[in-house]
Amino acid sequence: MPTFQESGGPELRGFDVNSWVGIFAPAKTPPAIVARLQKELAAVLQSAFVKERYATLGIEPVGNTPEQFGVQVRDDLARWATVVKSANLKIE
Repeated sequence: MPTFQESGGPELRGFDVNSWVGIFAPAKTPPAIVARLQKELAAVLQSAFVKERYATLGIEPVGNTPEQFGVQVRDDLARWATVVKSANLKIE
């Protein structure tokens, strides 16, 4: 089966769509609490039970840092904002 790039030509070069699930804390949550939550959640995501369960669903648990996740969220927002604007999409 051809890939999106092989099927669609140059306009699909670099086509990459991923989904993710994240946990957000309220603004102004103390950094120590954010760090503790991240540490505990990352440990759970690395447990054999969770890894096995997620693998059956085709999910790869990551458990990245708040800073890394922030970059991912900002990058995705910027990328999809461009798509929304260029397609002239409107909320109904």
